[in-house]
Amino acid sequence: MFIVTNSAVAFLFCALTMMGWGSWANTQKLAGKERWPFALYYWDYAFGVALLGVLFCFTLGSFGSAGSSAVANLHTASADSMLRALASGALFNLANILLVIAIDAAGISLAFPVGVGLALVIGTVASYYHAPKGNPTLLGAGVVLIVFAMIMSAVATRQVQKQRTVNTSRGLLFACAAGCLMGFFYPQLASSISPNFNSEPIQAGFLTPYTALLLFGAGLLASNFVINTLFMRFQGSTFQEYRDAKFKLHWLGLLGGAIWMIALCLNVIASGVAGPAVSYALGQGATLVAALWGVFVWKEFHGASVGTRSVVALMLIGYAAGLVLIGTAIL
Repeated sequence: MFIVTNSAVAFLFCALTMMGWGSWANTQKLAGKERWPFALYYWDYAFGVALLGVLFCFTLGSFGSAGSSAVANLHTASADSMLRALASGALFNLANILLVIAIDAAGISLAFPVGVGLALVIGTVASYYHAPKGNPTLLGAGVVLIVFAMIMSAVATRQVQKQRTVNTSRGLLFACAAGCLMGFFYPQLASSISPNFNSEPIQAGFLTPYTALLLFGAGLLASNFVINTLFMRFQGSTFQEYRDAKFKLHWLGLLGGAIWMIALCLNVIASGVAGPAVSYALGQGATLVAALWGVFVWKEFHGASVGTRSVVALMLIGYAAGLVLIGTAIL
């Protein structure tokens, strides 16, 4: 299987993860401009994630001299490890659907900093407990700055509500719920993967990164038939609408899922060097990337007061400074 052993390459992979996780939601925004309901968009997103899981498993996960091949690993993995990977996909799926609802209601620049920022804090602490790699002081200071940025985002949300007729409270609540759930998917996934997979043989019963990604995608897609079907009924969407949609709308969902899964793959590979806590925390710097998309491309704060723009600036500075400290923790 393909692995990395260099800290600089691992850092690069984390940076690419940050770009991917912070940018996939643009496909949902583009689909939303054509009044494509998020529940229908999300079917294609789930297919995109699952398909990339299969692709990575039987390409990068099946060639090379390190570790074991995907097929061999699936024969030796324990039921517990496989269930952990499947459950992480289902857990992420529910959290991400809630995040998509939050984006639809409050915009990228508000939903992402709160939802994914909360997930960053929970996931980093839980991942470090599972595999303590990285400087804990720098990691802790970075997390504190991320929390500060989340608070600034909440303040900006309240100010926007006062200035506009739109009510973003619903989006903020969904973002908080999404963050609480999303913070636990990565530690669950990491616990199914063999420790030190990039430098030691795969331990008995554990998964390789690539078989874990395969099962993660399967868990996400399988759970979607329950979770997203319920959201479709709540939203009033039908499968007939999904079948009759233009190819462009399906393509946007597939692209969004593929971008997100590529980012997860890079992040998991990098975790062998950086440790799950640092790797996940850097990847969830996607909050900064998404906020920049929302502020400068989607103009979600256009017309906001000078005070609100100052709060948003503090939010961006907090995230940037926190990510620098977290990145330094790997060195």
